[in-house]
Amino acid sequence: VQLQASGGGLVQAGGSLRLSCAASGMIFSIATLGWYRQAPETQRELVASITRYGNTNYADSVKGRFTISRDNARDTVYLQMNSLEPEDTAVYYCSTNQLGRDYWGQGTLVTVSS
Repeated sequence: VQLQASGGGLVQAGGSLRLSCAASGMIFSIATLGWYRQAPETQRELVASITRYGNTNYADSVKGRFTISRDNARDTVYLQMNSLEPEDTAVYYCSTNQLGRDYWGQGTLVTVSS
């Protein structure tokens, strides 16, 4: 299983970014996928997840601002991030669990300036 995240960058507060995570080596259409983030000196936290049925779950801090979606034809999961805040600055990781093992992408850095 390989996960390749992209789309991070530097953005001003109030701006938007869309992260992408391309998956391979797995049956994408039946997988639950998640986006996590880790800021310096903090623990990694779940930002959003999406099931095979399209059911989504969000951290309270991003509800109403972030949207997770998936494209099973492209084996890709997205995270649309709007109204970004400096507190959203972190390395963002995509992840999935396959047969009891967690897999992680390499992370993409999002920096939100005030």
